[in-house]
Amino acid sequence: MKIRKATFDDIAGMLELDRESPAAGHWSAQQYRELIAGEQPVSRMAWVATAAKAELAGFLVAKHLVPEWELENIVVAPSARRTGVATRLLEALLSAARVTHSEAVFLEVRESNSAAQALYQKIGFRGAGRRKSYYSNPLEDAVLYTLALR
Repeated sequence: MKIRKATFDDIAGMLELDRESPAAGHWSAQQYRELIAGEQPVSRMAWVATAAKAELAGFLVAKHLVPEWELENIVVAPSARRTGVATRLLEALLSAARVTHSEAVFLEVRESNSAAQALYQKIGFRGAGRRKSYYSNPLEDAVLYTLALR
């Protein structure tokens, strides 16, 4: 498996994975193009994980809000789940956060997404609160996590 920055050639695969994951933050093709082109008002990065045949196994999108990073979206192909893809993508984010001398990485996750919560806790993220009724379809709380880097 290879982790690298996303390119324009990855957008179709990112959209396909996005559609396969109901819990993902759903972005448009235009939003991904702007992200990869660096045309957004805040600094964002996207990394992809590719399998042996260069097939997209997952991707991650994060926003740099000095002095922190926010994990905005992480999606893993159903066929690649529980194979370390999400962990490798998160390691890429944490590496970028350390290179930029950031203080922390934070995220929110659906209350019902226990698999993601277990992964974040395993990596070292700690609970930091809740956002009541944050998600819709279905209405659900967000659980907040943060990982201090200093």
